[in-house]
Amino acid sequence: MNLKKALLVLVVVIFAVNPFSALASGETQGETPNDKAKEINEHIAHHLQDDHFFTLYKAGEEHVGFPLPVILIDNGFKVFSSGEFEHGKAVVEKDGQYYKYYHGKIYKTDAAGTINYDEKHHPINAKPLDFSITKSVVGLLLAALLLFVGFLSLAKTYKKGSNNLPKGMGRVLEPLVLYVRDEMAIPNIGHRYKEFMPYLLSVFFLIFTLNLLGLTPIGFNVTGNISITVCLALFTFIITNLKANKDYWKHIFWMPGVPVPFKIILAPIEVLGMFTKPFSLMLRLFANITAGHSVIMGLIAIVYLFQTQLTVGGSVGISMLLTLVLFFLELLVAFLQAFIFTMLSSLFIGMAVEEHAHH
Repeated sequence: MNLKKALLVLVVVIFAVNPFSALASGETQGETPNDKAKEINEHIAHHLQDDHFFTLYKAGEEHVGFPLPVILIDNGFKVFSSGEFEHGKAVVEKDGQYYKYYHGKIYKTDAAGTINYDEKHHPINAKPLDFSITKSVVGLLLAALLLFVGFLSLAKTYKKGSNNLPKGMGRVLEPLVLYVRDEMAIPNIGHRYKEFMPYLLSVFFLIFTLNLLGLTPIGFNVTGNISITVCLALFTFIITNLKANKDYWKHIFWMPGVPVPFKIILAPIEVLGMFTKPFSLMLRLFANITAGHSVIMGLIAIVYLFQTQLTVGGSVGISMLLTLVLFFLELLVAFLQAFIFTMLSSLFIGMAVEEHAHH
């Protein structure tokens, strides 16, 4: 049993340190602390942003991984490999149009790859419509595949009869399904909970799985991508307002039970509240996941910043201990963020479909 625990701790440490193995392999003797700090900040920023190239790790200047397909709509349909950009060093020509990969985005340019800037040094080149399969999209597809396999196993168990015990992944998923139903859907929505269970289960397990994938050495940061959290919040917003009953809209535009002057004052406040609810969902998930990744990677980076041996009493030993503690804390946060998003979504839906008794 002690051997199993030791192996588990070792795996966690390897998972945590792996994203920075590239920094260790790329060290040069002439680097100053400022150079190392800059390199660490760039590495953390690269981990947090989406990418058109799936980088497993970086050995010096060489990116080890595989390219992803680029899909552009610009005077036609253009499909090619992101490897043609050579990580921003090359200009790609397709059907007489030139494209350059710059800071995670694809810009239209000329044969020389010229990038024009405004007074704040922001690129002003036109951008084509980009429907590429990026790293975040790969993460979403992988999470969907894992959930499909897991729930297929659970569904097969129920086909055999309600008295059969789930096996494999189904045994892990069933308690969570019951938890979402009994602790979120039924208390917040009431007798209409079955109508919204597919969405609540989907959003809970998708966020939870993506958060767990973000803690692996693969380096996914899907729920730390603002566009992903915006889409999830929009789904809650659309479902809430499409399924809302007349009492919900009456309480927003003409609050019952209050004097007319207050009805006029409260209406714009309630309308604003319709949009602040999904905004809070979006921001909470994005900010917590991004902050967690940044803190963990920042603590690991101390090892490479000081370049000292791992000692229990030294600063490096302390950083590794804190990283290990925060890693387990992030496992809890992975569940909590999925729980909070699903709980608030069920609460907003419940408020929209609730039947009010008027006296």
